Order: sequence, then C-alpha cells, then structure tokens
Amino acid sequence: MIGIIAAEEKEMLAIKNKMRNIEEEIKYDLIFFKGNLEGKDCVLVECGIGKVNSARTAQIMIDMYDIDYVINIGSAGGLTSDLKIEDIVIAKDLVQHDFDITGVGDYEKGEIARTGKYFECDKRLIKLCKETIEELKNRKFNIKIGRIVTGDWFASDKNKAMQIQKDFDADCIEMEGASIAQVCFLDKIPFLVIRGISDTQNGNNKIDFHTYLEDVSKTVSEILQNLIKKI
Repeated sequence: MIGIIAAEEKEMLAIKNKMRNIEEEIKYDLIFFKGNLEGKDCVLVECGIGKVNSARTAQIMIDMYDIDYVINIGSAGGLTSDLKIEDIVIAKDLVQHDFDITGVGDYEKGEIARTGKYFECDKRLIKLCKETIEELKNRKFNIKIGRIVTGDWFASDKNKAMQIQKDFDADCIEMEGASIAQVCFLDKIPFLVIRGISDTQNGNNKIDFHTYLEDVSKTVSEILQNLIKKI
C-alpha cells in the first residue's frame, strides 16, 4: 500500500478527488482515506502544518496500515534563482534547518544524533518521478532534483531564508518533509517528497502562497497520479 501525506486541505483534496472506492477511517482524530488510485491501493491523510504534526501522522500511518512507500506532497518556497512559481522539486534529500545541537557536541547544524543530517529519498522513486514528469504533455513548468529544508517557520524573511539556503545548499523550504523523512528512515520505509513552488523570495511570499497553492496542488496531484502507475 502507498501512503500519501499532505499538510493542508487543498493539497490533500487534489489527490482525494482522483481516488476511487474511498473509505474513511478515523484514527487518533486523523481522517485516513483508503482507496484506489490508478489500480494501486493507497491511503491518504492531511497531517496538518509543521514537523510534529507530520511526524506524528507518518508514524500513525505506518503503524496502522501495511505501508510499502510513503510519498509526501505539497507546496514549498523557492530559495534559488532558477526556481519559479509552479516549478516542481523532487527531493534528493531533506534536512531540518532548525535542528541545532552544535552547542552540546561535535555536530553540524541540522545533524540529529544517531540518525544523521540528511535523509535521502528512495532512488528508484526519484527516477520514476523524473521520468513521469518528463512524459507529461504540454508541461509549462521546470523540474529539479534538489535538496529540501524543513522547519517550523514560514519563510517570509528573505535574509533568514537566504542564510538557510547558504547553510544547507538548499533549493526550497517547507515545514513537513524532513520530519516525515526521519520517521520513514527510522522505520525503514522507502519515501519520496514532491513539492510545487508556491512562492519565492520576492517579498510577496504570503500573497503568492495563497494565490498559487491550489494550482500547484493540482499539478503535483497530476504528477503523483501518473507516478503511481509506474510504482
């Protein structure tokens, strides 16, 4: 079974609207949607914003269902000049930019004791996702396989965002991916993170995010739908 996690309702609904034979199951106040997508058994859930919400949801999903893969979808803020609004980033790896224990030992910023610093996405899923996007007709957006940074902060301060980009050589920033990745890493579940760029460091982040979230969510849902055919 493929587990799909989205942070917000618009991101989740874009996938739910494509699923068939849906059954709703409530577990620990989370609504899980079991169903079929492109002939594959899937379970979809809206985790809520932030690292704790997403990590909690990922672990509940893995505990309650027979999960073969976890795919996290959603939006992100672009950090590099080559990424424009509505472009797509496939994560090669993820790191928590706000995790810092450098003051208590020989650690790098973002490094987590006993688990490491970067969580690598499944190489097969990355390859299949890239192929899926390249096959889409009339594609008006660019794709990038890059590094995603995660933290409990919406990137509305350009100076802070650019420092994070520099510290981690990051391509985009969001609030859930790396915490889901950490849970999957610990549970030995292959995972992938796909993010559409909803805003950039142009001083207009808050407005752009709300303006483009729905369009970005639809694009990511189309990618996921076609990706699942290949898994």
